[in-house]
Amino acid sequence: MMMDIRAILERLPHRYPMLLVDRVLECEPGKRILAIKNVTINEPFFNGHFPRLPVMPGVLVVESLAQAAAVLAFVTEGKKSDGKSIYYLVGVDDARFKRPVVPGDQLLLDVTADRIGRELMKFSARARVGEALAAEATLLCTLRPV
Repeated sequence: MMMDIRAILERLPHRYPMLLVDRVLECEPGKRILAIKNVTINEPFFNGHFPRLPVMPGVLVVESLAQAAAVLAFVTEGKKSDGKSIYYLVGVDDARFKRPVVPGDQLLLDVTADRIGRELMKFSARARVGEALAAEATLLCTLRPV
């Protein structure tokens, strides 16, 4: 299942400048999602991180992966963002950063569901630029009422 930005906006409560998923290339409910974040020089964080050598903050690479995981969770549950509940990132384990992400890169967000339970979801997440691994982490998320 592919998803354009309109379908993503139906599932995530995030909006500019914090929406960090641009397109879903593949989504297999309950199993895996492959999404894209296009990184441009117009991102607001590049003004200060770093002006002479722009690098996407690692925490935002992880946030991109978490947002892709949330889309997978919403699709798996057959839900859309309704303002009544939200997926929160509650844990990041074993995060590793392998290469900087810079303007012009296209991040491939590859997230696999390890466990989707009633209270807690666990995902294995990898961000790549082409074939090069940029970051990886284990993510824990939970659905909570607003």
